[in-house]
Amino acid sequence: MASDGAVLFDLDGVIVDSREHHLSAWHRLAEERGLAHAPDYFTTVFGLRNDAILGGLLPDITPDELQALAGRKEELFRHVARGHVEALAGVTALLASLAERGIASAIVTSTPRENLDLIIDELGIRGRFQTLVAEEDATKGKPDPEGFLVAAERLGAAPGRCVVIEDAPAGLRAARAGGMRSIGVTTTHPAAALSDAELVVASLADARVLTFITER
Repeated sequence: MASDGAVLFDLDGVIVDSREHHLSAWHRLAEERGLAHAPDYFTTVFGLRNDAILGGLLPDITPDELQALAGRKEELFRHVARGHVEALAGVTALLASLAERGIASAIVTSTPRENLDLIIDELGIRGRFQTLVAEEDATKGKPDPEGFLVAAERLGAAPGRCVVIEDAPAGLRAARAGGMRSIGVTTTHPAAALSDAELVVASLADARVLTFITER
């Protein structure tokens, strides 16, 4: 990949697997606030923004109520996750390989900035990324490509020279909509659900990941 390219990582399911921490936080919030939901509701909407998740439960929720509930859910997440954050297989080595080759890296996530800061600081990898795009940095969530396009613009990288690494169908659709190449990781979804990816792997330890990134 030329120097104007970049690798744009999703966070949950790509850098870390914090799915269980998020699900625990959602269930605790539902119990605290008496939110009725189907048993598998939070599993089926995992990866969407908080406004979409809460809107599905409470169609008439006001902006202030939404902000308060979303803020409480994220407080619960940080309480559960703190001290229990681990990088997924291959992440640390891939970031080192990209740095050695001078390939820019970014995180693009729908999680709030405070959660993102907690995770990357616990992992000690903040210095590996040239920009971070969190919930506060984009008005639209995936499958809209806005977050990825924000990252590309900050890095001075043409979208067609960017590779997105995602674990969710919505993120891969966003990459395609933004004109970016993509890799799907089967952390949270089966390979069949990641058909929008040009390469699908079980983990970032797969040697094909770096090959795909550097080929053009």
